[in-house]
Amino acid sequence: MDWISESYVNFASIIDDATLAQNRMTSSMPFVYPHFASMPDAHLGKGCAVGSVLPTLGAIIPAAVGVDIGCGMVAVRTDLTAGDIAHLDRRRLREAIERAVPLSAGNNNKRVGASAQPRVDDLERGARSAGFDPASYVKDWRLQLGTLGSGNHFIEVSLDEQDDVWLFLHSGSRGIGNRIALRHIRAAQDYCARRSVSLPHQDLAYLEEGTPEFDRYLAELLWAQRFALLNREEMMDRVVRRFTDWVGTPVQERERINCHHNYTQRETHYGKDVWLSRKGAIAADPGRPGLIPGSMGTRSYVVTGRGSREAMDSAPHGAGRGYSRTAARRTFSQDQLRAAMRGIEYRDTPAFLDEIPAAYKDIDVVMQDARELVDVRHTLRQIINVKGD
Repeated sequence: MDWISESYVNFASIIDDATLAQNRMTSSMPFVYPHFASMPDAHLGKGCAVGSVLPTLGAIIPAAVGVDIGCGMVAVRTDLTAGDIAHLDRRRLREAIERAVPLSAGNNNKRVGASAQPRVDDLERGARSAGFDPASYVKDWRLQLGTLGSGNHFIEVSLDEQDDVWLFLHSGSRGIGNRIALRHIRAAQDYCARRSVSLPHQDLAYLEEGTPEFDRYLAELLWAQRFALLNREEMMDRVVRRFTDWVGTPVQERERINCHHNYTQRETHYGKDVWLSRKGAIAADPGRPGLIPGSMGTRSYVVTGRGSREAMDSAPHGAGRGYSRTAARRTFSQDQLRAAMRGIEYRDTPAFLDEIPAAYKDIDVVMQDARELVDVRHTLRQIINVKGD
C-alpha cells in the first residue's frame, strides 16, 4: 500500500505512469471522500482506470462504473473431483457449453427459455418500478439474458487444490447494459456542460444527487446490475445442466458465489454515507466470499474479504491488462498462446490472441499485493476454457 497523495492510495506494485496520472486526476475530483484507491490489477481505462475504488459524496461519475454495468463472476463448487471426470472427453463438454450459451458480441438466444423466463419476468417488473422501458435501448434485450459476450468473458471448468471440480464464468449486462451506460455518460457530460463545470477530462463528468438526471441514472444502473447478476445465474444453470449431462449422474452444488466488479452502491466509510463505485474491483468486507480470476490459462482464486479500511472493503477483480489488445496482437503469436494453454481444452483460434496470459499482469504479483485485502480459500486451475470471439 502506497499513499500517492492525501486523496489517493495505491495497492498496485505493477502500475504504469499513464494509469498513475489517470488515478491522480480522478482522485482530484472535489466530491471524492475519503480518498480514491487503486487495486493491484489497476490499468488504464475510459475516463477512470480499471481497478478503481471511488467513494463520492452527493454525485456519481457514470464512467467510473464502466460500460459493462454489473460485470462480474459466478462460481459453483460441485460434489465431484478430478477422478470422477478423468475418463471423459473434455472437448465434448466444451462444445456442449458452446451450443448452450450464445458466445461473442451480438449473438443472442433464439427464444426465451424456460429457465430464463422467471428471470425475464423479474427484470420486467424491475423496469416498471424503475420507470423505463429497456426496449428503448435494445429491442430484443430479453434474448440477451443468458449470453456470454466476448473479450475477457469466459466459462471455465477448473480444479482446486483438493481436486474438487468448480464451474466458473465471467460476464455482465451485455448490450443492454452498454447502451444504458453510454447514454448516461453522455447525459453527465451534457449536465456538466450546461452548468459550465470545468473537468480534468470529459469522461469524469458526473451527475449530482437530487437531480432528475441522477435519479434516472441510478434507477437504470440498479436495473442493469440486476440484469448482469441474473445473466450469470442463467448461464451458470445452463452450464450445470450440460456438465450433468456430460458426467451422466446428478451433480450437487456445494457452494455458489456471484459477485459484481463494475457497480455502484451506497456504503458507509470513514463515518459518512458515500456512493461507492467499484470499476474492476470486488467487495471484500470481512468474511465476504469473492472471486478473482486470473487470465486465460492461469489460476483463479476463491477468496474471503479481510475488510481493509484504506481499500474501503475492496479487492482486485483479476489480473489486469499489461498490454492493450492491439499491442498484444502485435507482440504475441498463436504458437505462444498454444504453449500457454497446454493441457487446457479450448477452441484454438487466433481470435483469442489478445487474451494470451502474457498480455496480463502476473496474477501471482496481483495476489501478493492483495494480501491485506483478502484471504485465499481456494486456488483454481483450468481444465476447460470457453470464450467468444
